[in-house]
Amino acid sequence: MNTSIVVQNLKCGGCANSITTKLAEIENITDINVDVDSSLITFSHNNKVDAATVKDKLKILGYPSIDDDNNLMFKAKSFVSCATGKLSK
Repeated sequence: MNTSIVVQNLKCGGCANSITTKLAEIENITDINVDVDSSLITFSHNNKVDAATVKDKLKILGYPSIDDDNNLMFKAKSFVSCATGKLSK
C-alpha cells in the first residue's frame, strides 16, 4: 500500500534527509519520498499499523501531520532534526 502524509515544519533538504533516514529504519517501510515544496511524505507499507507507526515517528521527529497540533515542542524538535539531517549529508 502507498500512503501520503502532509506534514508541518518541513523546511529543507536537511529535514528531508532526517525524515528519510529515520523512516527507513522502520520495518516494512519502503519507497520513501519527501517533497519539501509540498511538505508531502509518501511511502509504501504493508498495513495500517505500519502507516500509523510512520505518522507517530514523524511526530516524534517534530513533523506532525497537517491534522495534528503544531506546538512549540514540535517546532523545536524539527529544528534539531533538520540540523542533524544537514550534518549527516
